[in-house]
Amino acid sequence: MNAALVLLVVIVLLVLALVGAYNSFIAKRNQVRNIASTVDTQLKKRYDLIPNLVSATREYMSHENAVLTRVSELRSQAISASSNADKFRLNSEISALLGQIRVAVEAYPNLKANESFAKLQNALGECEEQISAARRAYNGAVTVYNNACEMFPTNIIANVFNFVKAEFFAASEQEKQAPNVSELFKK
Repeated sequence: MNAALVLLVVIVLLVLALVGAYNSFIAKRNQVRNIASTVDTQLKKRYDLIPNLVSATREYMSHENAVLTRVSELRSQAISASSNADKFRLNSEISALLGQIRVAVEAYPNLKANESFAKLQNALGECEEQISAARRAYNGAVTVYNNACEMFPTNIIANVFNFVKAEFFAASEQEKQAPNVSELFKK
C-alpha cells in the first residue's frame, strides 16, 4: 500500500513537472512571437517613412539615385518577405543604405536646411532607435527560448513536443563594417 502511494505521488509529480515545462515552452515561444510582432510594427513604420525619404532626397541627390532606387526595391521585398531570415537580411541591407543616405546628405546644405526633410530625418532616426530596441528585446527572448530548447532536461521536452530554435535578428556583415565615407561623396 505504501509503495503504491509513493509510486502514485512520483507519477503525479512527474506529470506536473512535464506540464509545467511544456507550459513554460509555450510562454517562451509566445514571448518570442510577441516581440517579433513588435519588431514588425517598428519595421512597418520605417517602410512607411522610406517613400517620403526617397521623394524628399531624390531632387537634391540625383547622383545617389541608384541608392534611393535600391532602398525602394528592398522596402518592397522586405514587406513581402516570407521568412524571418529574409526579412532580417533585407532590413539589414536597408539599414546600411539608410546610413549611406544620412552621410551623403551632409553634402547638401539646402536639403539639410529643408524643414520637411529635417522632420522626416528625425522621425526616421527615432524609428531606427525603436527598431534597435525591439531587436534587442527580440534577441533576448530568443536567447531564453533557445536555451530552454537546448539545455538538459528541457531539451528532451523540446524534442518530444517539436519546439525548434528561433532565429536571432543578427547584423549582416555589411552592417558590421564601417561605411567608406569617401565613396559616398564621389560624384
